[in-house]
Amino acid sequence: MDIIRNQHRNEIVNALERAPICLLLGPRQAGKTHLARGLAPKPENYFDLENLVDQRRLEENPQGELSRLYGMVVIDEAQRLPALFPLLRYLADRPRNPAKFLLLGSAAPHLVRGVSESLAGRAAYVDIGGFDVGEIEPQYHETLWLQGGLPPAFLSDEPNSFNWRLDYLRALIERDLRDLAVMRMAPAALRRLLLLLAQSHGTVWNHSSAARLLSVDYKTVQRYLELFEDTFLIRLLPPFERNLNKRLRKSPKLYFRDLGLAHALLSIRSHRELNAHPLYGASWEGFALEQVIRVLGLRESECFTYAVHSGDEMDLVVERGGRRYGFEFKASASPGTTPSMHNSLRDLTLERVFVIYPGERDYSLHARIEAVAVKNLPRWRQNWETS
Repeated sequence: MDIIRNQHRNEIVNALERAPICLLLGPRQAGKTHLARGLAPKPENYFDLENLVDQRRLEENPQGELSRLYGMVVIDEAQRLPALFPLLRYLADRPRNPAKFLLLGSAAPHLVRGVSESLAGRAAYVDIGGFDVGEIEPQYHETLWLQGGLPPAFLSDEPNSFNWRLDYLRALIERDLRDLAVMRMAPAALRRLLLLLAQSHGTVWNHSSAARLLSVDYKTVQRYLELFEDTFLIRLLPPFERNLNKRLRKSPKLYFRDLGLAHALLSIRSHRELNAHPLYGASWEGFALEQVIRVLGLRESECFTYAVHSGDEMDLVVERGGRRYGFEFKASASPGTTPSMHNSLRDLTLERVFVIYPGERDYSLHARIEAVAVKNLPRWRQNWETS
């Protein structure tokens, strides 16, 4: 299956038109390298800092290596050599700059810290995840949900995909988090924490409760949750907090960004097992949420969850352009409205509520509530605010 990621390619090109440096950020194995290799005009313009030869080239004589190049220059896993950032600032400021720099990173904390300190005002950002419903034909959407969007997981058959995802999680525990963490947890304790996260997918998250369950310090759990966010494993959706004269729930909801990884942790190997699992509804909620955020191009600063102690809630509240929109995610084949939807529509002064479900067609549920099939999100992107 040949999947061409034109949207991300265009985003990179546009980013480099407005800034001399572009940061392409996303989880490991999301396809950053494949995309970047298609943009680098010459082999000598590509540096992979997990390759010892390339690493030495840029450690021993970085200015000599980079200053002679022109056109697109790609530096993969750039966070491994933060000493490059001051030099990139100098190169980006050259008159009639002959080069543009594309930096790839799967460990956002180090990379973004280097950018904020050295490249402020000179860098644009592009985020990339695994495949989404805008890139995959509808007949493969169930595979995308079960196996996740990371290309090696999505493109494999069920047994090989499941084993690949387990290996991916093992590498995350034994290599990536070991390199990034200041406070260390033993691998066995990290596995228990990851399993707890998978079991908590789609629920309100509390650091203190998790710390008690795992018999570890609150700050240790907090720090690792930050690392899981920064390595693009999870999303903590913040609560919508406005003065509504109601007792609002003020804790975030936790979601895996890639459901294939959550399913691997929960030992869900097939569609049959997923359909019978107690977390089936929560799994759909997280999958559909991520598709909405990515396909509609929502910023993290625009996205919230909403709930009041009396029971009303809205899975996703989006604030954009001075307007608010609500999204509910239902695994039902024919969802209807609920009192909570109507109450939230009124209390939050929402323009519209959209119910995202795994069906075939869009249909109206109310004057301001619409059911939208997840497969229709790509063509719906351009007019969702006015639909």
